[in-house]
Amino acid sequence: MILQKPIEVAILIPCFNEEISIGKVISDFNAILPSASIYVFDNNSSDQTVSLAKSHGVKVFSVLQRGKGNVVRRMFADVEADVYVLVDGDATYDASSCQKLIDKLLNERLDMVVGTREHTEKEAYRAGHTFGNKVLTGCVKSIFGGKFSDMLSGYRVFSRRYAKSFPAMAKGFETETELTVHALELRMPYCEIETPYSPRMEGSSSKLSTYKDGIRILKTIIKLYSSERPLFFYSLLALLFAVSGIILAIPLAQQFFETGLVPRLPTALLSTGLMILSAISFITGLILENVTTGRREMKRLAYLKIPIVR
Repeated sequence: MILQKPIEVAILIPCFNEEISIGKVISDFNAILPSASIYVFDNNSSDQTVSLAKSHGVKVFSVLQRGKGNVVRRMFADVEADVYVLVDGDATYDASSCQKLIDKLLNERLDMVVGTREHTEKEAYRAGHTFGNKVLTGCVKSIFGGKFSDMLSGYRVFSRRYAKSFPAMAKGFETETELTVHALELRMPYCEIETPYSPRMEGSSSKLSTYKDGIRILKTIIKLYSSERPLFFYSLLALLFAVSGIILAIPLAQQFFETGLVPRLPTALLSTGLMILSAISFITGLILENVTTGRREMKRLAYLKIPIVR
């Protein structure tokens, strides 16, 4: 008789100045999953986050490069486990939902389960971030399809196959988008489960900024379209250049047919340059579309090399 190897679960907690809440997060998850290994990855905090985490007997690592994306990169690279639970260190996510997320992942052989935020208190989630989340989620749906409703949730459970094939190129805030795109791009099995979401503990301040994060969301949307749907993106640019060139050329053409002269040479050169840019943009889109297809194939092969948990 072959004994099945027990599932190794790793709780990954990225932190930056969370001295008020980190102890509660560790205690809550330790109570729910006492057999899991808890890892705190501190992002160069200036308060007592590290010492408080160590006092709870968990493994603490430091990531000096600022940004959540840099932390997630180190987490997936340095930690070995069968199941990875990623949760923020601000005590806003519900630890009691963790087992439900893990069971869903294992029973249905999924690669990612997202704990979507169910919040009833206004303090838990700002209106501006709710709007930005919906806009970004809608754009990702238009590119990849999928049925995500809360793409920016920081509460997720991953398979080993997902974690070890995730390229983690983002540096900061954009990492949640990258986590979602990785699953959609490779057509991994995933699902969402609603989990309670609470306001931050008293005295704890959010690292989010409505306006700065709004600009980041806009930049992320542009980057997604240019890198994941390059033919569509550069075809739009080509159309814009072409229409602008034609609008400038129409009065020049009329004068040429009437007089046989081109009196506004700079405008003629600008129109010609815009039409050249249009052609270059379209060709760029065609080339990058093939590059994107090849990149997805390589990522898929890397994903398939990693054995599933049995």
